[in-house]
Parts: sequence; structure tokens; C-alpha cells
Amino acid sequence: MPEQATKHDDLEMKVLEMAADVLKVLAHPYRLKIVELLTENRHSVGDLAERLDLAPNAVSQHLNQMKAHGILDVVRVGRTAYYHVTNPNASNVIKCIKQHGCGRQG
Repeated sequence: MPEQATKHDDLEMKVLEMAADVLKVLAHPYRLKIVELLTENRHSVGDLAERLDLAPNAVSQHLNQMKAHGILDVVRVGRTAYYHVTNPNASNVIKCIKQHGCGRQG
């Protein structure tokens, strides 16, 4: 018979709601790729646009949405803005995808 979960094992609804909010924002292939790239190193909009073969304004929209949800932050060096991951859970999502091969068809 399975052990019953103790009260402190249960996730609070508030925590689950926050996790769902972050997962909704990350649930886009380009956003996941951006997080992967920013986990490795900080990048500017131009760097990301070139690596993703996307228009800079499209990259900016993805970055702004993730920044608004506390996933990324920006550091300005002169006139250039460099983005980096601030929410370690976003990086953990990428690690999980890499480790478990989510979405791989064989």
C-alpha cells in the first residue's frame, strides 16, 4: 500500500500557479531556445536574432515577455542590452528537456 503524503510534501496552490505561469511563457520553441542560449552566456538582441535567424523585433518581443515574468533580466553596457536568465527554474526546464529527450521521435 502506498505511503500517504505528509502535509509538507504537498505543493501549495500558489506555488503551482506561479509554476504554471512560467511554463506558459516558456511554452514556445523560440523562447526555449533563447533560454538555452542565455543559460550558456548573456546575449544581446542582435546576437540572438542572428543565432535564431529571426528579426530583432521578434526576438525583442520574446525577451520582453520573459522579462515581464521574471525569467530574464537585462544589463546595459553602453548602448547595448545584454540579457541573462535570472530564474534558475527556467534553466532547469532546459536541463530536463535535454536529459529526458522530451519530444524526440525515434
